[in-house]
Amino acid sequence: MGREIIQLQGHVPHAPEDVWRVVRDFSGAWHPWVATIREERGAKGARIRAFTVAGEDTTYREQLTYSSDSDRVLGYTHLEGIRDCEAYDARVTVSPAEAGRSVVGWTATVRAPTGRLGAICEGTKRVFEAGIAALGDAAAIPFPRPLRSGREGDASGPDAGVRLETLVFDDLPRLALSIAAAPPPPSPTRGEGGSRLSGSGAAASAARLPSPLWGGEGGGRRAPGGRLCLFLHGIGGGRSNWEDQLRAVGGVMRAAALDLLGYGDSSLGARQSTVDDYCADILRVAERLGATRLVLVGLSYGSWIATSFAMRHPEMLDALVLSGGCTGMSEAGPDEREAFRVSREVPLTAGQTPADFAPAVVKVLASPGASEAVRQRLFDSMAAIPAATYRDALTCFTNPLERFDFSRLTMPVLLLTGEHDRLAPPSEIRGVAGRIWDLAPRPDVRFEVIAGAGHVCNVEAPAAYNRPLLDLLERLP
Repeated sequence: MGREIIQLQGHVPHAPEDVWRVVRDFSGAWHPWVATIREERGAKGARIRAFTVAGEDTTYREQLTYSSDSDRVLGYTHLEGIRDCEAYDARVTVSPAEAGRSVVGWTATVRAPTGRLGAICEGTKRVFEAGIAALGDAAAIPFPRPLRSGREGDASGPDAGVRLETLVFDDLPRLALSIAAAPPPPSPTRGEGGSRLSGSGAAASAARLPSPLWGGEGGGRRAPGGRLCLFLHGIGGGRSNWEDQLRAVGGVMRAAALDLLGYGDSSLGARQSTVDDYCADILRVAERLGATRLVLVGLSYGSWIATSFAMRHPEMLDALVLSGGCTGMSEAGPDEREAFRVSREVPLTAGQTPADFAPAVVKVLASPGASEAVRQRLFDSMAAIPAATYRDALTCFTNPLERFDFSRLTMPVLLLTGEHDRLAPPSEIRGVAGRIWDLAPRPDVRFEVIAGAGHVCNVEAPAAYNRPLLDLLERLP
């Protein structure tokens, strides 16, 4: 078995955004050799293009494995069509060049029997050359609307028909969630299974939720079934940080945001929390809400918890969305972990509460251009955290139980980070995205930088955050 890398680079006399608009259309018929092309979906919603080439009867299939509008990068893998090809993974990049031009880089790594390798590589080179040449004409076609991360118009805002209500599991440790619910008709006030609802429309929603709670029937415009999109907040946040996402996602599927142990209306456990406790809480929420499949969406600390859950229960996840972090302290040495914990416990040891040092935290979390309203939301979230909860979370965060094995990620993964994130900068999350792309058995990875946003990017730029999130959710089977 032989292996060879084909690399080609060419200049295109158009701006990078115009060239990328063409390249990112994974199932577009812009390559001159394509006779027919259609888009298919893989078992987990992966985007697959099935195409034929002029003068041939063979149907070729390729799967999109990586994409980034922010970086203008697209990766794909060969599924079928090339005779005797063991593996074929390609990557296309569009970069700016002088005088408003673009550089297109096209790379493929091919594995095939030695007797076939040369022919496959020579054919690949000709495909790349023809494609780069064709981009000069395709990119010149006017496109009146700006690129919106794959969505036409702006359907990323709140759904007017979605209302937020509070659901509490009263058994210990008590867990509180915000759930997205369509306007229901009047009905009795009590739910089932040791839970209670509060907020506008709570009485009607409680009766509408079957046993187990919020299971397969009803749910307004949401499709019936066992999938739940569950949001996990950061170490300085709470479930209210996800209100903009709940209102947007609630029109697409069942959605809920959880207060982690000790936060908001959830109680701390009887002992120091571990990541296994958080994972057990996620399982508990899934069981009580009748969810057999999950989409986990995390921010910072919540991203670390979501990835930890994915390590333990990959079979339950339909997708994983990580923003403002992923690995946490899992790859830090003992000294770095201890320094992190001690530095953040200094004000607590001095007798302060999170409300006392919240202004300093907001300066780190917010982007330079964050509005006063955003800064106030971040302050309110931080100030509401009890000192015992904050200390508990710091201890848990700095005592990770494992180093993540990204080969266990068998679901689509979306990674988001703010342009001005000081805690998980774009370079760090881009590196994690690349590692997942390399190590996942059949990667389906998207990485985006949210312009102008800081660490809590979902609060600062909800519309920009929601677009790629909804893109992912709407293509799931």
